[in-house]
Amino acid sequence: MPTSLYQDDLHRNLLLEDASDEGLAVQSNHHVIVHGDQAMLLDPGGHKSFERIHFDIQSLSPGIRLRYLFLSHQDPDILAATNSWLMVSQAEALISTLWLRFLPHFGLDTDFESRIIPLPDQGTWLDLGGAPLVALPAHFLHACGNFQLYDPRAKILYSGDLGASFGMDYRVVSSFSAHVPLMEGFHRRYMASNRALRAWAQMIRHLDIEIIAPQHGAAFVGKEMCQRFITWCENLTCGCDLMTDLFTIPTPTHQS
Repeated sequence: MPTSLYQDDLHRNLLLEDASDEGLAVQSNHHVIVHGDQAMLLDPGGHKSFERIHFDIQSLSPGIRLRYLFLSHQDPDILAATNSWLMVSQAEALISTLWLRFLPHFGLDTDFESRIIPLPDQGTWLDLGGAPLVALPAHFLHACGNFQLYDPRAKILYSGDLGASFGMDYRVVSSFSAHVPLMEGFHRRYMASNRALRAWAQMIRHLDIEIIAPQHGAAFVGKEMCQRFITWCENLTCGCDLMTDLFTIPTPTHQS
């Protein structure tokens, strides 16, 4: 069953069980925001996830209409099943302008291209059945065209790959210091630079956040825990800050 992150009389924020965590597949979280009779599915995932998530959404309640797919960036665990979702719904898919012409390579039918909505670099406000949501720029964290979604009603920031962690058996971070080793290696390699992280932290601190929910691993719950994560990001050395020693020509393994 879906896990509720927030609920009131009109609004629900749900975490769906991962449906593709087998073999080499990376563990992924799938989130749904429901307001009234409209729903948004965030980072819907690949083909292995599609049937299970489709069933879960259909089971939420009668009359729920999938209004948006939010595609934070271009990775296959985000959008490989986009065509399938557009086939079974009238949803619009939101994605960075930079990735519009790459999406067809995942099998997007030309009949659905009119329902792919480009997100401008600076982000934009969205309306989900009367509930305001905002797509926030998070470029280079890790993709060059990358967005996060903030829900001001639930006070949840859906942070995509920022905050991702692997190898834990819990859904909520209880000890930040114990959790750092489970996300540090990923962030040092995948996030582009400390400069991008500092710009993000400066923007995010203006928001009232109770939960930061990444696409992989455990969530940060409570204002204090969220602020600890933001501060950690702000001070992290990563990406091209660290990679210069790898730009060398490999030593030949044999002589010709």
